[in-house]
Amino acid sequence: MEKEELTYHTPVLLKPSVDGMNIRPDGTYVDVTFGGGGHSREILSRLGEGGLLLGFDQDEDAEKNIVDNPHFTFVRSNFRYLHNFLRYHHIEAVDAILADLGVSSHHFDDSERGFSFRFDGNLDMRMNKRAGITAADIVNTYDEEKLANVFYLYGELKNSRRLASVIAKRRIGKEIATIEDFLEIIKPLFEREREKKELAKVFQALRIEVNQEMEALKEMLYAAMKALKPGGRLVVITYHSLEDRMVKNIMKTGNIEGTVEKDFYGNILTPFKLVNNKVIVPDEEEIKRNPRSRSAKLRIAEKK
Repeated sequence: MEKEELTYHTPVLLKPSVDGMNIRPDGTYVDVTFGGGGHSREILSRLGEGGLLLGFDQDEDAEKNIVDNPHFTFVRSNFRYLHNFLRYHHIEAVDAILADLGVSSHHFDDSERGFSFRFDGNLDMRMNKRAGITAADIVNTYDEEKLANVFYLYGELKNSRRLASVIAKRRIGKEIATIEDFLEIIKPLFEREREKKELAKVFQALRIEVNQEMEALKEMLYAAMKALKPGGRLVVITYHSLEDRMVKNIMKTGNIEGTVEKDFYGNILTPFKLVNNKVIVPDEEEIKRNPRSRSAKLRIAEKK
């Protein structure tokens, strides 16, 4: 149990991400992905009188990690509602916002949550267990075209249409309820040597759809852009190309689509300036210590 807790608390790119927030002891900060509390604890260690940290997380499991600190306030909510809760807490602007967009090893190791194909269990995948549709709902009720789009857009799977077709046929008369049910249907569609990578893409696609991750990220990034003070920092750790593209676009152009607008002199109109022109990635030592950090990319921008 102790080992599991430690795994849950292993934060990715801890020092460079918190350093990138440019923390002042009396500043106001937001960790929109509280999770195991690793990043938040490091932020709090740098705060003093007048300092404040809000930690967002929609997962009830994260509440077990709440930090007992007078400078900390926990918000049980999806980070897409960042704007609403800043208003609720009478916070007009903040000095930095941190987002670690990775799914923790805690979620992958909990068979009851249905995030991993390594265990059997309910095909759930909800970050917020109190609300929303499950992965089972998606594979049983989405029409074939909509299902194919989910696998293509969020899993970047080349055989998305075939995958959707097979699922649609097999679910007739028998509900797909568990991970084992689902794997029995889709495993034959992948070559043995690429099976794990392809299954990971399938599960990623379903997880993103279940939790509306791309839409939530879009809303949070626009809210963050408005919430930051001039000179405030946006610090984001991404793990796959879809979310990284959105973060890179908003930092470089001020919009999710990456549409470049220029002034009369040809300067790009964007509310941000990049702090690190080149993405920061974990070194070999961190990857060895924490394998889930392998695909992590850290981007930092400062509001003009």
